[in-house]
Amino acid sequence: MRDAANGSTAYVVFAHGSSVESANDAVRVVAAEMARRGGLETVVAAFLEGGQPDLPGALEALSKNISRVVVVPYFLTLGLHLQRDLPRLIDQVKSAHPGLTIEVTAPLDQHPAMVDALLDRARAAS
Repeated sequence: MRDAANGSTAYVVFAHGSSVESANDAVRVVAAEMARRGGLETVVAAFLEGGQPDLPGALEALSKNISRVVVVPYFLTLGLHLQRDLPRLIDQVKSAHPGLTIEVTAPLDQHPAMVDALLDRARAAS
């Protein structure tokens, strides 16, 4: 995987967003930690609503320097936002930037680490 400076892949942690800015900041912290732990050059947070940048804005900015974006939904399940809103937003950006490859990963649901996180929280309450 080449880094974004060489015109390759960037990652977007896509979250719902909130009117509570500290909630949006928490997503930004997760994105920064993903970059650090993964040795990834470019990882940004983007939001459906309530936070900035929105997904089209983030993808627009990234499209100037990279050729591929992987959108990682920070959603637990494949609900309405991921089934309806995300594909619509992706289509808008692809229309404006036909040379940009955009891939979307699965949501967090059924990832093995989710059970570990729930067990950790349950044990912490014991």
